[in-house]
Amino acid sequence: MKTQSRKLVVLSLVIAIATIGSSFVFAQKAAGTSHSSVTRIPSDNLRSNAFENGEELIYVAEFSRALLRKMDVADFRFTAAREKAIDSDARQEGGDAAYSLKLTGDVSSKGFFSKIFNVRFREQVESIVEPVSFTVQRTKRTEEHGKRARTSEAVYDRGKVFWTERDPNNPSRTPRTASTSFSGQVQDVLSAIYYLRKQPLAIGKSLELTIGDSGRVYQVPVRVVEKKRMKTILGRVEALRLDAEIYGPNRMLDGEGQFSIWVTNDGRRIPVSARVKTEYGTFDITLRKIIQNPTPREFLTKTIDGG
Repeated sequence: MKTQSRKLVVLSLVIAIATIGSSFVFAQKAAGTSHSSVTRIPSDNLRSNAFENGEELIYVAEFSRALLRKMDVADFRFTAAREKAIDSDARQEGGDAAYSLKLTGDVSSKGFFSKIFNVRFREQVESIVEPVSFTVQRTKRTEEHGKRARTSEAVYDRGKVFWTERDPNNPSRTPRTASTSFSGQVQDVLSAIYYLRKQPLAIGKSLELTIGDSGRVYQVPVRVVEKKRMKTILGRVEALRLDAEIYGPNRMLDGEGQFSIWVTNDGRRIPVSARVKTEYGTFDITLRKIIQNPTPREFLTKTIDGG
């Protein structure tokens, strides 16, 4: 499979994921929610930044093409938590010590798909986000595609992004660099979906994100195009479909394709599934497991499996 398709898989998976707050899951279990009904979350239980307390989501991506039925293509997990702010002397209103949001993503190929297409990849992304303005400050990425490996870092500062990429297998090789100007809020591929979670969404609404990737900055239009009921790990929920224009000339990915993500139609905006249609086939991405950390210092204290 071509390099472009490998990048497509990883990038699309990263864009598709966000974290889910634990209060919704346990409220649903306590209420004995039936999969035959539509789940609605009381507004007084909503906390738009609940993911800061520490959650981990596990998703599975499946690939299908023509007569080839769905097969697992990748596992990936994403976490969010607070950490000490980059500017350690900064203070928030009220005198509290400032903090940053640390978002991490880990995507890796799996199963029969890797053997058939000889596609083995792993990508790890770490994003540091300023939580008040919700703009990304730094992105670190490690990519492994077969024997090829790359590490990169992007720093966003005073309206410019500075990007550096290195080859860990060849330390003497001159690093690749790039810099681009931007204005206003900026996201990376991991923080963008967290930003979307915080926005009011309704059928017909459109917005445009500024996203930095590999030293370049892109404008990504997003439209809310559909509403329907879906069966998910969270029960039967009402969900909105968002289409993001990431394909085409001067977009994040060349060529033709379609990227859609389904989020719950409530204050939490939980991403429950996504679909990526390309010339190579269709990737369906589904939330499969939620691992909760009640505090940032605790590890995997509760596991909730779906299905």
